[in-house]
Amino acid sequence: MNSKKTVLLPKYQKIFEQLGENIKLSRKRRKLTTEQVSERAGINRTTLYRIEKGDPAVAIGSYFNVFRVLNLEDDFKKLAVDDEFGRKLQDLDLL
Repeated sequence: MNSKKTVLLPKYQKIFEQLGENIKLSRKRRKLTTEQVSERAGINRTTLYRIEKGDPAVAIGSYFNVFRVLNLEDDFKKLAVDDEFGRKLQDLDLL
């Protein structure tokens, strides 16, 4: 088993923690248990617990499966969709 610890600066870790909290709140609003979500997402309850705590070492596919179970896959598709900085760099290259 790969037990590498993912290290993030505290301000970035807070982003993951907020994401985890948002996922947990979404699950609770739907009145779903951790057992129901983890089973439907094809992950174990420990992994769901780690996702809801904002663990950055959990595979992005597991995060996606939880989003899917919560019917939030459209939110997932919005990640990195507006690459404003990248477009500015591209525009500078065109000059």
